[in-house]
Amino acid sequence: MSDLTEETRPGDDRPRFYGRRTGKRLRNAALGLMETLLPRVAVAVPGQGDVFKPKDLFPRKVEQVWLEVGFGGGEHVAAQARLHPEMGIIGCEPFKNGIASLLGHLNGSEIDNVRIFPEDVRQLLPAFPEASLSRVFVLFPDPWPKKRHAERRFIGRPNLDLLARVMEDGAELRVASDDPVYQAWATEQLRGHESFEEVQLTTDRAQLPDDWPATRYELKCLAENAPVFFRFKRKAR
Repeated sequence: MSDLTEETRPGDDRPRFYGRRTGKRLRNAALGLMETLLPRVAVAVPGQGDVFKPKDLFPRKVEQVWLEVGFGGGEHVAAQARLHPEMGIIGCEPFKNGIASLLGHLNGSEIDNVRIFPEDVRQLLPAFPEASLSRVFVLFPDPWPKKRHAERRFIGRPNLDLLARVMEDGAELRVASDDPVYQAWATEQLRGHESFEEVQLTTDRAQLPDDWPATRYELKCLAENAPVFFRFKRKAR
């Protein structure tokens, strides 16, 4: 993963984002989807004090809303949308190449239950009411393995506090990582948070629920490090 950072400007109250927003030059087809399809499925950046219900973001009634943080190439978002057409799926990803990849999965498909937030998820979560999400995915996030970068890891107290507020009682948090440092860190952070209860922690993919499809990144990393899969649930308030 890149060690690039994005500096905040004076007067900018957005959380500082560490990571990449752009990669290889997009092909014309992908650029076309960014111009035509993205505006139809994008969630706007909330203004200060804005509050909106996640279910209202979708063109039809959905039973629950699920959120994926950093969806990479978007194959997991698309797979979940197909497996669960009754659910609304919001994918959050600032990396333009990843956004274009997910748009490619959606283009020409029957999927109508996906919305994309093309920015840092920490800008979106404060706009959601309490207990408004039923499942959250954080799959193979940037591990930031250096000790001095530990505060940049997504699974940590500040972000778990944000998730605990917007997740309904019993909502499931699914996390996966192939990085040994991150695996130990996430175990400590998740087990140490009073709002979450462990359901499953395993390296055995066969033990996972049937609706946990592998991501492209997971398939690539299997040859090097065994991923650890975490399932935690939001405790009752």
